[in-house]
Amino acid sequence: MAPSATNGVNGGGAKRPIKIAGCSGGVYDRKRAIHDMAKNEDVDVITGDWMSECNMTLRGSDKRDNLAQKAMTSGSTVVAKGYEPYFLDELDPAIPWLAKRGVKVAVNAGASDVHGLAAAVRELIAKHGVDLKVGVVDGDDVTDAVLDLYKKGEPFYNLPANKAIQDWGYDPICAQCYLGGTGIAECFKAGADIVLCGRVADASVTVGAAMWWHGWTRDNLDELASALMVGHIIECSTYATGGYYSGFKSLGDNDTDMGYPIAAVDEKGDAVITMEKGKHGLVNIQTVASQLLYEIQGPLYYNSDVTAQIDNIVLTQVGENAVHMSGVKGLPAPSTTKIGITAKGGWQAEFHFYLTGLDIAEKAAMVERQTKALMGEHISRFSCLKFMVAGSVPENPESQEEATVDMRIFAQTRDPDLLSGNSFVDSDRGSFARFCIENLLQGYPGSTMAPDMRTAIGRPFFEYWVSLLPQSFVKETAHLPDGSVVEVPTPTNTREYPREQPDLPVTLRPVDLASFGPTTRGPLGWVVLGRSGDKSSNANLGLFVRHADEWDWLRTMLTTAKLRELLGKNETGKQIDRFEFPNILAVHFLLKDHLDRGFNSTSSFDSLGKNLCEYIRCKHVDIPNKFLERGRI
Repeated sequence: MAPSATNGVNGGGAKRPIKIAGCSGGVYDRKRAIHDMAKNEDVDVITGDWMSECNMTLRGSDKRDNLAQKAMTSGSTVVAKGYEPYFLDELDPAIPWLAKRGVKVAVNAGASDVHGLAAAVRELIAKHGVDLKVGVVDGDDVTDAVLDLYKKGEPFYNLPANKAIQDWGYDPICAQCYLGGTGIAECFKAGADIVLCGRVADASVTVGAAMWWHGWTRDNLDELASALMVGHIIECSTYATGGYYSGFKSLGDNDTDMGYPIAAVDEKGDAVITMEKGKHGLVNIQTVASQLLYEIQGPLYYNSDVTAQIDNIVLTQVGENAVHMSGVKGLPAPSTTKIGITAKGGWQAEFHFYLTGLDIAEKAAMVERQTKALMGEHISRFSCLKFMVAGSVPENPESQEEATVDMRIFAQTRDPDLLSGNSFVDSDRGSFARFCIENLLQGYPGSTMAPDMRTAIGRPFFEYWVSLLPQSFVKETAHLPDGSVVEVPTPTNTREYPREQPDLPVTLRPVDLASFGPTTRGPLGWVVLGRSGDKSSNANLGLFVRHADEWDWLRTMLTTAKLRELLGKNETGKQIDRFEFPNILAVHFLLKDHLDRGFNSTSSFDSLGKNLCEYIRCKHVDIPNKFLERGRI
């Protein structure tokens, strides 16, 4: 039997840690995770995250279309169900083992139809002939409240740029908020084996499981805050065990089946992070620090139940593939919760040319010049039109592939005819595809387009507006296995926090960089690891080192001004907040409104902000030789 049979109390009456597994970081994580964890590991609760800004917008839009009896935006009857069907594929083979070993599940896969997902899960349980009880947490859909406030003139200032929603230029159609873990705990207390949520915060499934196990309430601020950060570490599955790891070369070839993380959360909320037995990957201070720094905003990490102060967090290696996390302080929950507001943005398409050999810049300029000439007055019909070149050609390349780069023409419009496949044969109407292809025979030397024309035909995209909503407008409910419904009250111990996190443009106690001795100019990433990510159009960047003297060098050298220099042509002049995490030797930056509107509508190659870190790590700085003598990352 799994240890969950004890419900947290051993024979001596003392609480033991709850073992929580993180088995999904997104819709397309590997299918084996829940099954293997339920069958092979001693865990109490399996958690997973199936939600993102992408499917929040898509599922929410389709739900509104469905309610209005309109054709689905996506054109898909599966998507129109409103929940994540991929979760069912992963849960199905695990169900017999969940029942046999007493392992529970908490996930946020319900999207915009969590009750529909619950019905589908009950069908799977019946198919396997086992007795598992299902609980449901809802209340994340705050569309009615948001639209009512919007009509009354509420500005809903967005978090990236503090702009009023009235300046957005789009009409909101739906809104979801991020719930905490209290409703999940209520379902577990009532005997649920599987708890399904629509949109709780990614880490809330861990918080809810720990609340239930240890009997915490919202008054246990330190415990909740620590569990929140544990949840943040395991919420993206193998991001904490070697996935997306800047030091990936240390894995060698052992990277094809990375193990999923397991957190043993004690009654104080501190935890030991380990991983599946016998799998690839690793758990060390660097892999955990990488995930800790992912998609944070600064020293405060907010949740609907609690606020975590994380600037003094401590990571300690306590064994092979075992890291202890402590040092988190709990503060009252914010009086607001984050909301994502969706609008239909229009249609977008892209066209690709391959440029080879010499004179790449001149060839790209020729493509742009010729294409815009054909577009003529139709250019004004595009809301976004960009010409981009990805890659560069090395001197004396060794292959034609090495000498080839990708030129991407990206277009967005509110006029579907401009990107219609039908207009390709009607030049009078104007068509993006025709504008791009008609120059082929008068084009640059070697003019070659990508053979797949489907990308040049318009597809719908969404605009996404991230703001705050007072928690008093949220009506969270827990639907218990016996059919009863419990209202989850709004937190009473709350605090109104400033919209901006603290900013430290330069370190408070700099050291003399000359004191580190001779240097060699080379990529920052020779000695610095890191992780970056997105929150709507904000990008966060956390960079850290492995040794104390390297930390003194990093925090002194890496000022906000220095980061702007390293950004090069990607420096936008917008707000950048800087903060330091001394215990994990990290400097963190929040680049406000750095991304082009975020994943749903961005024109950028780096749609999720994940490659920002690797870009900065490849930029050259003066690195002390004594650091390089320790070996390059």
